[in-house]
Amino acid sequence: MIIGVVRFGLHLPGAGSLKDKRRILLSLKDRIKNKFNVSVAELEDNELWQKSVIGVAVISNDKKHANAVLTKTTNLVESHPEIVVSEIQMEWL
Repeated sequence: MIIGVVRFGLHLPGAGSLKDKRRILLSLKDRIKNKFNVSVAELEDNELWQKSVIGVAVISNDKKHANAVLTKTTNLVESHPEIVVSEIQMEWL
């Protein structure tokens, strides 16, 4: 069993309130979950308007498959127009 985790440090320059931030993150998290069937959660900076840390986890029996899913997830996050990715950390368990 392979568990892959990627952690994204995000900057949301267009968020003017927590409501804006949560709207942007909810949209992003739903797109990731629906497209890749992975677990997604906001991990840190819950009360800051323009900053967030989210984590994505995938479980697979093949490391190549898990790596492909996390790479595609990274591409999706980086292409989101309302988000600037400040940090990416990938880890295997």
